[in-house]
Amino acid sequence: MSRIGKAPVEIPEKVEVKLDGNTVSAKGPLGDYSVSIRPEIAIKIEDNKIILERVNEDRKTRALHGLSRTLVSNLVNGVKTGFSKNLEIQGVGYRAAKEGRKLVLQLGYSHPVEVDPPEDIEIVVEGNTKITVKGADKQKVGDVAAFIRSKRPPEVYKGKGIRYAGEYVRKKAGKTGKK
Repeated sequence: MSRIGKAPVEIPEKVEVKLDGNTVSAKGPLGDYSVSIRPEIAIKIEDNKIILERVNEDRKTRALHGLSRTLVSNLVNGVKTGFSKNLEIQGVGYRAAKEGRKLVLQLGYSHPVEVDPPEDIEIVVEGNTKITVKGADKQKVGDVAAFIRSKRPPEVYKGKGIRYAGEYVRKKAGKTGKK
């Protein structure tokens, strides 16, 4: 039995959840979103909790049980509190700035790199080396953060580039000179 799948999802205050077949919709302070759950998983709401149960015991259904519960949990938590990813820029001359909704990055290229986020994603620049990506959809937040990081991933010799906050970059030893 899936330990994650059998745990019920609490519905917090200020969040309204509706079931429409196998589609779960949540409406909260940060917007309203919905997620479709596979028909192998049965969904019901009982005394302010969302309960997900398997229809059968097939291998595929057992695999989808925990995933479905996590998707519903992320949906409910997203409309209530939201998600965020923090990025750090390291390197001489590397910096970030906001121009309207766009994120403009100076990353050592001959041109500035512009990133235009989706409508429901907010990008905040603190100082000029710390970037925070915020939103209600956990997958979109992660995708946008990964897209920004892909513009200049940390390199292994000096560690310059964009990295997640707290990410450890293992550095290689450079060439040794003549003796």
